[in-house]
Amino acid sequence: MNTGPRNLITDVPGLWVGNAQDEMLKSGTTVVVGDAPFTASVHVMGGAPGTRETDLLAPDKSVEAVDALVLSGGSAFGLDACSGVVDGLRAAGRGFQVGGAVIPLVPGAILFDLLNGGDKTWSDNPYRALGRRAFDAATLEFELGTAGAGTGALSAMMKGGLGSASLVLPDGTTVGALVAANPVGAVTTPGDRHFYAAPFEVGAEFGGLGPDPASGLGMSLDSRKLRAQTPRENTTIAIVATNAALTKAQCHRVAVAAHDGIGRATVPAHTPHDGDLVFALSTGGGTPGDVMMIGHAAALCLSRAIARAIFHASPRPGDLLPCWSDLNA
Repeated sequence: MNTGPRNLITDVPGLWVGNAQDEMLKSGTTVVVGDAPFTASVHVMGGAPGTRETDLLAPDKSVEAVDALVLSGGSAFGLDACSGVVDGLRAAGRGFQVGGAVIPLVPGAILFDLLNGGDKTWSDNPYRALGRRAFDAATLEFELGTAGAGTGALSAMMKGGLGSASLVLPDGTTVGALVAANPVGAVTTPGDRHFYAAPFEVGAEFGGLGPDPASGLGMSLDSRKLRAQTPRENTTIAIVATNAALTKAQCHRVAVAAHDGIGRATVPAHTPHDGDLVFALSTGGGTPGDVMMIGHAAALCLSRAIARAIFHASPRPGDLLPCWSDLNA
């Protein structure tokens, strides 16, 4: 397996990603939209999720495809970013047709970034406008790190962020991942230098430093984030995608497998204070997929995407935590 040409989820043909953020708010939104509706499902393993319209992604529900997926900061307020994406899709004449009505279907998930030092004194919810801006900005190339839904994200020891990665399987199938990483846990081993995801790195996509040679990792759960906040401001939310033709049930199985990527890159993962959630989507443009291989590749991509999110985070005024680049200058 090799990375796609961009090493982004947009290496999956037919997908576009848009980011929008507010630097004063220290928060933002990210949207994945396709050239056409796509099949999708979801699996939640965190104890504190925040979601919109995820029930319709269950394999037994009647809707076969959705128009976009949203990742957002803002906790419950951020779910309104989906409404902004709905507005954009409606203006484009896209959605699920019921008689003469066209209804855009946009599931979404949020992370908690309300106590990260940003200005949260707004009177009108800003996330609908951020969602529309993200939709309007959708493109093949997009910023990683302190951008979109990762703008205000924090990991245990340093700033979190938005990450992405891709792989092309031997049969030509493309798999990609997109993540907003804001976990309870740490993504680097003690010392702030080596990434837990290092064994899965391709080239030097997050520094090329290799695995930590130390043993006994995970025995200490030190957290600058916990010292700066209460323990409930967290969550890693992700989207994995493929161009292989998958059913909703198969997408669900890929989402389950992809959660291993969170566990390999973050210690601890899937805690009661995280809302860890993975969407899996299929654009259906390829041949029927090997679900085992696609799930394996999705987990690898997600681990790498989490490390890339933290590696590419950049400093901003008023940050509560340092960036990886600050600690490893």
